[in-house]
Amino acid sequence: MAVGGDAPISVQSMCNTDTRDVAASCAQIEALAQAGCEIVRCAVPDQAAAEAFKKICKQSRLPMVADIHFDYRLALMSLDAGVAGLRLNPGNIGERWKVEEVVKACAERAVPIRIGVNAGSLEKELLEKYGHPTAEAMVASALSHIRILEDLNYREIKVSLKASDVQRTVVAYRLLADQVDYPMHIGITEAGTTWSGTIKSAVGLGALLYDGIGDTLRVSLTGDPVEEVRVGWEILKSLELRERGPVFISCPTCGRCEINLIKIAEEVEQRLHDLPVRISIAVMGCVVNGPGEAREADLGIAGGKGQGLLFRKGEVVRKVPQSELADALVEEALSLAEDRRL
Repeated sequence: MAVGGDAPISVQSMCNTDTRDVAASCAQIEALAQAGCEIVRCAVPDQAAAEAFKKICKQSRLPMVADIHFDYRLALMSLDAGVAGLRLNPGNIGERWKVEEVVKACAERAVPIRIGVNAGSLEKELLEKYGHPTAEAMVASALSHIRILEDLNYREIKVSLKASDVQRTVVAYRLLADQVDYPMHIGITEAGTTWSGTIKSAVGLGALLYDGIGDTLRVSLTGDPVEEVRVGWEILKSLELRERGPVFISCPTCGRCEINLIKIAEEVEQRLHDLPVRISIAVMGCVVNGPGEAREADLGIAGGKGQGLLFRKGEVVRKVPQSELADALVEEALSLAEDRRL
């Protein structure tokens, strides 16, 4: 999976399984793949995890990234496992010769290194200099790690600068983007639970992507990593940067609505969210905006009293009772998706 340049912005995630549990990790990777994940990262904290990671790499149909800290030998074992990338800060694995060993092995295999700066784990000297893990301190950390690799003539580099708040993260990425031209992995780290973390990630990543910053992204949520992938795709789709799966349009409802629109909209979205074909679906509740939105979408309903008009490609297909509206939309969506596959 290419990252940077003219390559599409990729969506990635990280397993929250114990890497030493090969079966559980592989099952989660497959679930992520089905949700549209394009790159997967696994923590490799010790030798047992590194040995298991080799088996995981062989079974995974997605490119795998090893998350390495402190021990250069784990990086070397991961490279032998066939990893597609390393997340490794060269400044935290000790003496220069250890970094040289890792860089040499990466160069032989054309494996990129992601320098991953996190506000929660900045170097002590930078905290003393800046007083707090500021955006400027994060950039200084990234530049110091970049210089280590550049001094070794290694430039297969990606960079991330993650904090748990939107403003500091956005400022840090903007500052670094003015100084280097390496591909950037973007994300709001430790963003929170699925609800709050989704909002925080959408605001932060949306701001960066709108600025043209970001080549690959991860939405960091406390929960099932499959949700990270779904949110990542929705962010890219909302900015029209990538296309995958349905685009849902639904009204917030008001006193004019005479069908149970909330239930219908939630059911349709739940049943179709993993459909890989891009289809716009409007679920509208009344005669004011309903017909217009439904007509402009690939598929849509405009609600009336206990029923709704079903639209396909701007034309009314039929009038459908409220109890059958969700089924009718899903059936039409599956039919349209099949037509587009042919």
